[in-house]
Amino acid sequence: MKLWHKDHVQTAAAIEQFTVGQDREFDQRLAPFDVLGSLAHTHMLQAVGLMEPAVYAGVQKGLQDLYVVVSQDNFTLPPSAEDIHSYVEAELTARLGEGGKQIHSARSRNDQVLVDIKMLLRSELEKTVAAAEPLFVLLQSLSEKHSQDLLPGYTHLQLAMPSSFGLWFGAYAESLADDLEALVSAYGICNKNPLGSAAGFGSSFPIDRNLTTRLLGFDDLHYNVVYAQMSRGKTERMVAMGLANFADTLSRLSMDVCLFMNQQFGFMGFPDAYTTGSSIMPHKKNPDVFELVRSHCNQIKSLPNEIMLMTTNLPSGYQRDLQLLKTHLFPALQTLQDCFHVLVTMFSVVEVRPHILSHPSFQPLFTVEAVNQLVLEGMSFRDAYQKVGAQVAAGEFAWDKPLAHTHLGSMGQLANAAIAANWQKAKNKFPFNTVQQALEALLQ
Repeated sequence: MKLWHKDHVQTAAAIEQFTVGQDREFDQRLAPFDVLGSLAHTHMLQAVGLMEPAVYAGVQKGLQDLYVVVSQDNFTLPPSAEDIHSYVEAELTARLGEGGKQIHSARSRNDQVLVDIKMLLRSELEKTVAAAEPLFVLLQSLSEKHSQDLLPGYTHLQLAMPSSFGLWFGAYAESLADDLEALVSAYGICNKNPLGSAAGFGSSFPIDRNLTTRLLGFDDLHYNVVYAQMSRGKTERMVAMGLANFADTLSRLSMDVCLFMNQQFGFMGFPDAYTTGSSIMPHKKNPDVFELVRSHCNQIKSLPNEIMLMTTNLPSGYQRDLQLLKTHLFPALQTLQDCFHVLVTMFSVVEVRPHILSHPSFQPLFTVEAVNQLVLEGMSFRDAYQKVGAQVAAGEFAWDKPLAHTHLGSMGQLANAAIAANWQKAKNKFPFNTVQQALEALLQ
């Protein structure tokens, strides 16, 4: 069934196959949200007098029953359905007769798919936050555990200054906290209701858009009906950027691990069961997990640009180009969540090598410590710099004193509690409970 079917027109099979593409596959993920949107929409139709109470009662019961069906893991759209919207209407009509034919009044597939996507993205971003949090907590725990284990710090991939595993683990935890803060903005765009914009020009029916906004748990709505349609593409791009921020953190983290596992670095390792080997080199312990996370995340980092290019030069109003955004964005959501899960698995068994800086090859790391000591003893910084530089050039530099990095954010004062507070502050900005309560009420 096609919602736009006309008895005197038969679409050519090749055209139908090309235009539908992978839409059925991705619409299966939209199915529960399409039913929820229809529950809210028909509630509104009844409230404004566009659906008789007896019809409304049957439609609501039919939609609630259908929600159970489409929420099953094994649910698939039948080949006869062009998309999820067609399927829902056809199923209701088959079960209820004329009542099922009334559910599309005052809306278009344009605002229907928009509200479905926004609800799906809200749900997936909640899952993303849930997947990210265990890694954040674990990195903070490792930061505290290894606060005294020193690590070489690098700039330009050259020895720079002493660092610590506490600083290194903690740095990536704080990066995730900033990524979470950025995701709040993307979620806010998803949490605006486009329903009622219809094809992008509103409706002559006396609909109540504020009512559907409340019923679906949206924080606000897209007021201008033309812009509501223009938000498609923009919403996906904002979400993609939020994912890309997390992906950038995970990619960089994974690159560090690949270096640190290298035998010539030898800073950390993992049990044999968590690495892979070589078909001909018996000594190999390959960081395949981190290499794959790096590649997956680099691909996700390209997603905002992909969406930007796919929507380049589009005029206002709906264009079929937008259909393809699902094929790029939806898989990326699951991929990023998978990356979080596997990194938690890996870092739960990480083995950190202690006393790394005791090796003579790391003596150059302490030149700044020597300069600072001379300054504290009364020498000007520039003269101290020149003196230590001359010692290095002559091969005479040596340092054996303890480190004293005590300022906020240094290895002596990691500030992990403050970083955890920032994570929680950002997390509290997501209205997950409000949304969940609204959707549960629709299904009562």
